[in-house]
Amino acid sequence: MAGFIQDKLEIKFLILYIAARIIEPIPFDLVLDLAMCDEGVDYFDFSECLRDLVKTEHLTVSNDGMYTITEKGMRNSQICESSLPYSVRLRCDKNISECNRKLRRKSQVRASCEKRPNGTYTVRLSLNDDMGSLMDLKLMTVREDMANILAERFRQAPERTYSEIMNVLLAEEPSDPSQK
Repeated sequence: MAGFIQDKLEIKFLILYIAARIIEPIPFDLVLDLAMCDEGVDYFDFSECLRDLVKTEHLTVSNDGMYTITEKGMRNSQICESSLPYSVRLRCDKNISECNRKLRRKSQVRASCEKRPNGTYTVRLSLNDDMGSLMDLKLMTVREDMANILAERFRQAPERTYSEIMNVLLAEEPSDPSQK
């Protein structure tokens, strides 16, 4: 089955459409994945079109390979988006929405491990929402594998960690220390 995208100009429109709607700079592979929503797009034409859009300053690419739309690219995207077939835009919007959700989630949940001079490790866990920081916690562990386990478990269920910390800190303490 042939795709709706018929030529390189339409591939460029599609790339600009994607770049205008994605919430942060993204790498080549992710731009490619999002552009492959139509069977008319092939890897080699896509690569050439992406390069052309950088050359013509519709997109920029950072030193670490992240693509971002420019003001010029944004203007042209708005002008040309109606040239893309409606079914392609619908599929693309669905994929972009899912991608943006994952990017937003990734930026809201952070976990890192760092070796200290004394040989122990610091695990930093942070959870943010649209309003700002909910939690920023540093823990010390004696082994790197423990630090990595803590970081990974936090990434899997940050809300649960936050909730359990809140429950522990808000729980009523027994009045008699021997009851602890």
